Formats: sequence, C-alpha cells, structure tokens
Amino acid sequence: MSRKTKRKHVFKEALDDDMSLPTENQTIVRIISTKGNNLHEVLAPNQSTYLVSMPTKFRKNIWVKRGSYVLVEPITEGDKVKAEIVRILTNEHIKCLKEDNVWPPEFSDNKKDQEDESDLLVNRNRLEIDEELSSSDSDSEDNK
Repeated sequence: MSRKTKRKHVFKEALDDDMSLPTENQTIVRIISTKGNNLHEVLAPNQSTYLVSMPTKFRKNIWVKRGSYVLVEPITEGDKVKAEIVRILTNEHIKCLKEDNVWPPEFSDNKKDQEDESDLLVNRNRLEIDEELSSSDSDSEDNK
C-alpha cells in the first residue's frame, strides 16, 4: 500500500463519525506535552499525569498538539507508559460526549473546544505545493 493510500485510510478512520461512548477501561485525557518517540504526557480528569504512546497506525500520519483530547486505554507492559491512544477526539466527538454526559467536568471550562479540528491533521512544518501549479509557474517564468 502506498504512503498516500495509507494516509487516506488513517484520516478516514480518525475522522470517522463513530460516536460510540468510551468503554469502562477507556479514559478521556488532555495532551500536555510531547516527549518524543511517539510518547505524549497527558493529564487525566483526576489531575494525575502519565505517559501514553501513539499507536503505529497513527505515527507519521496524524499529529496532535498540546491541549488536544484523546481517548486512551491502559496497557499492562512497561513501567513508565501507562496507556495507548485509541482515538483522537474531534470537536464533533466532544459535542457528542458532552450531550451524553460522559465528558469529564474537569475539562468542560477549556476554550480548546472552539478550535478547528483540521489542526489535528495538518503538518504546518511542510507546505504542500500542487504539482500542476508549480510546473505551470516554472514554465511561465522560463518563457520570460
């Protein structure tokens, strides 16, 4: 599978409209910082902090930033990493969870809910240039 096809499927899964509620062992947490090697420090509703890992299907395809909310599931192996990210929550997911009274009240006063969900999926470090535009621009410059 090509990188572009894989990315398309990962984006589709991440933005899936599956508004299922978290199971008993899943927790909603907020990303505090990135620690490298696909590890993120998160803040749980009980104000404890711990490390979670990004699953391989999301690595190099989806980026999360500080203040984003994710759904995590605890893992047994390892001492420092306590959980793994199951789903990255978008604004639509958050609205649905608030309507179902599942959203933790500790996170309800944040203004992060108003940000655009597309920020989760865009790598701002690299500009995407349309190949057709760049080739037509260079041709017109060559003719001058």
